[in-house]
Amino acid sequence: MKKYFFTSESVTEGHPDKICDKISDKILDIALSLDKNSKMAVEATIKDNFVLIYGEANTKAELDYENIAKSVLKEIGYTNDFEVCIKVSKQSSEISCAVEKEAICAGDQGIMFGYATNETKEYMPLPISLANRLAKRLADVRKEGKTDFLKPDGKTSVTIEYINDIPTRVDTVIIASQHQENIDMNVLREFIIDEVIKKVIPSNLIDNNTKFLINTSGSFVVGGPFGDSGTTGRKIVCDTYGGFARVGGGCFSSKDPSKVDRTGAYYARFVAKNIVAHNLADKCEIQVSYAIGMEKEISLFIETFGTNKVPIEEIYNYVRTNFNFSVQNMIDELNLLRPIYYDLASYGHFGREELDLSWEKIKN
Repeated sequence: MKKYFFTSESVTEGHPDKICDKISDKILDIALSLDKNSKMAVEATIKDNFVLIYGEANTKAELDYENIAKSVLKEIGYTNDFEVCIKVSKQSSEISCAVEKEAICAGDQGIMFGYATNETKEYMPLPISLANRLAKRLADVRKEGKTDFLKPDGKTSVTIEYINDIPTRVDTVIIASQHQENIDMNVLREFIIDEVIKKVIPSNLIDNNTKFLINTSGSFVVGGPFGDSGTTGRKIVCDTYGGFARVGGGCFSSKDPSKVDRTGAYYARFVAKNIVAHNLADKCEIQVSYAIGMEKEISLFIETFGTNKVPIEEIYNYVRTNFNFSVQNMIDELNLLRPIYYDLASYGHFGREELDLSWEKIKN
């Protein structure tokens, strides 16, 4: 019997890094809604009430960066007055010439990974699936007015006990939630257990030995950008598979679909999920690589961790027959030139069944 524990974490949209991801992807969505050919890489950094927006943009859209940032902060739940500094220039002509050819080419070089497992119905690892859902629930109960003592910043983590690679129980749930001053910690704990944890985690995964650790630091009044700094792209493990699979290193938020850090990772997830959904393997990880200015991938690697049901050569043949990793095809097949990215900027880019995501589809 092989027994082990694995933990994944997530953060709420009020976490300072996620604030920056959401600002970046709101800018991208507005640009794409006005000019679908926008080439964007506009990021954000936040500390206290100061926001820096910076990067490169080639777009016909007129973008009011300051008001976009302030509207995102307000929607998340921050009512402070923020100072916004903007440093955005035009994309390098060397990059744009490399990308904009007869067919769209890769906007950067790099490696991307996609992953899928049959341990959950959404083909995601259970720890990150639960951690993301807990973080979203923590934000939802606050926004829906179920309480007035929770504040926007928060973090979750879930430890799952695996036996023979099968998730069997939740060992530990950790939640840290920003809150109003002078709240009774017992009231906070009971509320989070009843309205967050037990609303998300199936009861059959909880037993008498499951531990709920709530605000273990004690008071958590000062949060968000006033308790820490934030920057776009610093939560790529939360955004992907919770550490269960490798990540390429490039973030998603702020990047238009010509940037293969985003598009290649989405398509690799699409392929991996289809391999598992068609029962060719129980787990699958796809690696793909690109060179800037080139239309097609440089390499493709498929790893099934010994769980493949057919020879690996058959899986490669299935992928070559049914999928096309060229940049133009990935953009077209997944219909990526749409303003869909703001909702993805928190609570994960994969396995989001509440969102109609093209890379989560199963091919016939």
